[in-house]
Amino acid sequence: MKRWRKYEGLIFISPFIVGFLLFTVFPIIFALYIGFTDWNSFTTPKFIGLQNYINLFQDPNFLNSLKVTCTFAIFAIPLGIISSLAIAAICNVKVKGVYFFRTALYMPAIVSGVSIALLWRWILDPEYGLINLLLSYIGINGPNWLGDPNWVLPSYIMMAVWGAGGGMLTYLAGLQDIPRSLYESAEIDGANWWTKFYHITIPMLSPVIFYNLVMGIVGSFRKFNDAYIIGGAGNQGEFYMLYLYQNAFSYYKMGYATAMAWILFVIIMLLTLLVFRSSSLWVFYAGEVQQSQQSLKKKQKHSREINQTRN
Repeated sequence: MKRWRKYEGLIFISPFIVGFLLFTVFPIIFALYIGFTDWNSFTTPKFIGLQNYINLFQDPNFLNSLKVTCTFAIFAIPLGIISSLAIAAICNVKVKGVYFFRTALYMPAIVSGVSIALLWRWILDPEYGLINLLLSYIGINGPNWLGDPNWVLPSYIMMAVWGAGGGMLTYLAGLQDIPRSLYESAEIDGANWWTKFYHITIPMLSPVIFYNLVMGIVGSFRKFNDAYIIGGAGNQGEFYMLYLYQNAFSYYKMGYATAMAWILFVIIMLLTLLVFRSSSLWVFYAGEVQQSQQSLKKKQKHSREINQTRN
């Protein structure tokens, strides 16, 4: 019985182990191999070594899709973090009807991506769209958002900021978890709203900002639904995942697309590791925030002593 009990745990978790090996480990190994082959999904894969990767960095469409995605990420990630934090701060006040506004602002995060894309295709319509209609009321002739290559990428950035309600929820939870005593002690010491926000709110929310930053990086480089459904003029709406999809399921260049997927994996992994390595410089936790507050008190006390001496 003692010998049998050693294997009871393995027997109970064996379905998970089998599923993990069949549906996770094996596909990863197979995808790694397919990236070095010429395969159209129907014939036998032909091993060609690093040729897919060499061709990728000589492909202008690949380089353009990488440029478009990086440009989108550079603007969309910080704007998303700032807008989510601002909305969370506004929704953190205790006023009548605040729960309705919280729900309304969070709704875009749970609505289907296809529905949102179709909605924005109507909003951005140059003739009947809501945005150009509002602009016409103040005498501005709105652009052809998706038909003009110069406005395609700003349109997608605007759509990304519109979905800031998803990040708002995590910031709101973080704001409500900050002890009120920290703000009260800072107010007693004469701190204004900016001092409290910079020395208390931001450090206490830094773990949440860190989480949303990592998720923003992953989400920005995996942007696909909007680009696939809405499209855009020229190649300014050709995101990395869209070009990967086209190679895999339109041109049937599965080996080429798999090589793109591995490059994307490396890019996201390197950026995520960079954020993790830098987190020690700007991510603070409860004990560190208290030390920062004590340091702030010492500075304020020293400043008051200098003012008293001058007087």
